[in-house]
Amino acid sequence: MRKMIAAMLSLVMLGSLAACGTKKGTEKKDGSGKKTVGIAMPSAKLERWNSDGDYLRSLFEKDGYEVKLIYSDNDSTRQNNDILGMLNEGVDLLLIAAVDSSTLTKSLEEAKAKEIPVVAYDRLIMNTNAVTYYISFDNSEVGRMQGEFVRDALDLENAKGPFNIEFISGDSADNNARFFFDGAYEALKKYINSGKLVSPSGKTTFEKTATKDWSTENAKTEMTRRLSAYFSGAKLDAVLCANDSTALGVEEAIEESYKLKNVPVITGQDGDNENLKKLVDGKQSMTVFKNVRDEASVAFEVSKRLLNDEVPTGKLVESLAVDVKYDSESYNNGVKYVQSYLLVPTVITKDNLQIMVNTGLYQWDAENKYIESVNKQ
Repeated sequence: MRKMIAAMLSLVMLGSLAACGTKKGTEKKDGSGKKTVGIAMPSAKLERWNSDGDYLRSLFEKDGYEVKLIYSDNDSTRQNNDILGMLNEGVDLLLIAAVDSSTLTKSLEEAKAKEIPVVAYDRLIMNTNAVTYYISFDNSEVGRMQGEFVRDALDLENAKGPFNIEFISGDSADNNARFFFDGAYEALKKYINSGKLVSPSGKTTFEKTATKDWSTENAKTEMTRRLSAYFSGAKLDAVLCANDSTALGVEEAIEESYKLKNVPVITGQDGDNENLKKLVDGKQSMTVFKNVRDEASVAFEVSKRLLNDEVPTGKLVESLAVDVKYDSESYNNGVKYVQSYLLVPTVITKDNLQIMVNTGLYQWDAENKYIESVNKQ
């Protein structure tokens, strides 16, 4: 009888060990035995996500990892299915730039159950305890830079005013978009409250200024509507655009509907090729440059430590040759404070484009007039 019980216990233990062995993707369907990283990007339609995805893949592959890189066409349902598919194929880590930061809770429950680390890339993933780390730029700082640029360009501290401004924000499904807006609005709030800075449309909240999918066409449609309703005889002094794709839409609307009665101050973010040309041509005032290679490099270092069963901490910052800070107290995803590595962005105007060229990501054209990304998408 004792022998039977012992045999049964042995079988249970073996079954448990076998189950544990499949949790973290150690059994590969391709038989390679290499650890696999699943990278989920929002869309291949925006220039920056192509840059991020390609560079991340190159870093991991160079270090001997298998990589599954998937773009989900800005479709949150599709991204959930893509993530579930990668989990089913046996990835060892998920690196996710969310389409919709609030819709991944259920699919990431499976990652948690399988003990697969989840790193939120650029956009904080909300309402889940599956996220282990968050890698991004200081998003409030991005907005603050945009707001302070408008402040200085209009000389709001000294000029009499009033000046007319409109706000065009990012996608409400992107948690970062609110940080951008809040940072910018905070920099301009006292001038709005004093009446020196006025929004004729009255759209001065994030909800009223959000642009679905960060779409150039959606931004253009909204700006055309505002120009027609509020600026047929009024001067537009500034448009605070959250990023370059929305800025491009605003610029197209201004050229078509406003007929360039004057050139307003227009902000941006990302350093997209078309917008960099508009900087040189005087049709956009600035962009906030976020060196995606630096962001990808930090994400790679954090992920590599997780894949090696190590625990990244604030000390990791000291070993990185980039301007980054560790923050464990600012980013709450509704369930917990997520340990974060935040990089510092740079304001770019037509006068300091060489900064971007120096990164190796951009190059001058044959006439040294414009710069463009080295690997154009």
